[in-house]
Amino acid sequence: MSSLAATQKPYDRLMALPDNWVGEIIGGQIYTQPRPAGPHAVAYTSLAAEIHLPYQRGRGGPGGWWIIVEPELHFVRDTEVLVPDIAGWRRERLPHPPRDHRFEAVPDWVCEVLSPATAKKDRVVKLPVYARYGVAYLWLVDPLCRTLETFALHEGHWRVNGLFQDQEVVRAVPFPDLHLELNAVWLEAGD
Repeated sequence: MSSLAATQKPYDRLMALPDNWVGEIIGGQIYTQPRPAGPHAVAYTSLAAEIHLPYQRGRGGPGGWWIIVEPELHFVRDTEVLVPDIAGWRRERLPHPPRDHRFEAVPDWVCEVLSPATAKKDRVVKLPVYARYGVAYLWLVDPLCRTLETFALHEGHWRVNGLFQDQEVVRAVPFPDLHLELNAVWLEAGD
């Protein structure tokens, strides 16, 4: 490590990453990874699109949400920084997105799309942080295994709400009006 890198603050080191890398600061440790591979990126883009129209735009659903792909969550400004694949906020809690890239309001829902390179970190490192800061709902999507796991926060711990796979049509909190056809996510992911 160069002496410049050793003296930089962790968040400054994140900001200096190349554009094709994602950086996070969790428990004082910096985690970096390249942008997602095709199946991963297509799966979360497809999922975000399915949720966006009814929940953000109100087309065929209740509206009232912000659904954001790869927001930079600052649970503690520039100190505890996570980047989920997708996050959602009810508009009564976040009337307007921030003017800069730092989302400081705790999201109501996060979704992590698992890959072989990120699954361990997403499950073991990030899930406890989301629970500690009070994210109410969490989804884990695995496009290679074709699974969706949904969780709700209960007394500070994650409780499994549903386990889904393959071609199921899913209705799950916090989006009960959504009839999510998982097969569309998998097919679009190129499997």
